Amino acid sequence: MHETGLVHLWLLRHAKSSWDHPGLDDRERPLARRGVRAAALMRAYLEAEEIHPELVLCSSALRTRETLTAVLPALGSDLVVRIEPSLYTFDGEQLLGVIRQVDAGVRSMLLVGHNPAMQELALALVSRGDRLADVAEKFPTGALVEIVLPESAWSDLAEGSGELTRFVTPRELDA
Repeated sequence: MHETGLVHLWLLRHAKSSWDHPGLDDRERPLARRGVRAAALMRAYLEAEEIHPELVLCSSALRTRETLTAVLPALGSDLVVRIEPSLYTFDGEQLLGVIRQVDAGVRSMLLVGHNPAMQELALALVSRGDRLADVAEKFPTGALVEIVLPESAWSDLAEGSGELTRFVTPRELDA
């Protein structure tokens, strides 16, 4: 599945969350009905595309964990899943710091997190790709980005070193 000399990073923004309970702590907001549907569409897509990361890092927020729960059956059985409180951030630099701590032996990983951090991270890591302008314009809830990077230790990950090879939104899957 993985080409020699390349590593894969997928960024999945959580699906649409509910605002039905305005007093609820932001970390505890669940998915909205629309988000549950979008996550199911993304699960079917991940399954059809046979996207199987070795490592999944997910924010500790409820909406990211619910998104992960929805797509997890599509990701294969040979993976490690870690809920990372440090991924509950809206800062792309903080996400980059977390990625740089990943073991060099990991060749593919999926991050499940929040915007604007996911969009900032994607734009910082890629220097080319057909849908780069689309990602720069908007990274909607439930969207998935794939970045292919030259093989090196995650700790040495350089900004602009990747290629955006996939950008998929739930709306596109529902068309």
